Amino acid sequence: MFRIIAWALLPLYLLVVGLWPAAIAPVTATFAGFGAILGAVPTSAWLLAAAIAWLRHRPAPAKAVA
Repeated sequence: MFRIIAWALLPLYLLVVGLWPAAIAPVTATFAGFGAILGAVPTSAWLLAAAIAWLRHRPAPAKAVA
């Protein structure tokens, strides 16, 4: 019985193992592209962009109710 189950699962295993590298390749390439972009721009530019974004979108101060 175990042998029949093992032979039935073998094609599924080979399909998953064989297709996994091809399926994950676009994701890997995307992350590599993000890493290249992040590495190409200096850290000071990222910090400046973050500060500008924060200043433009910061919440308004709460009004005091008297």
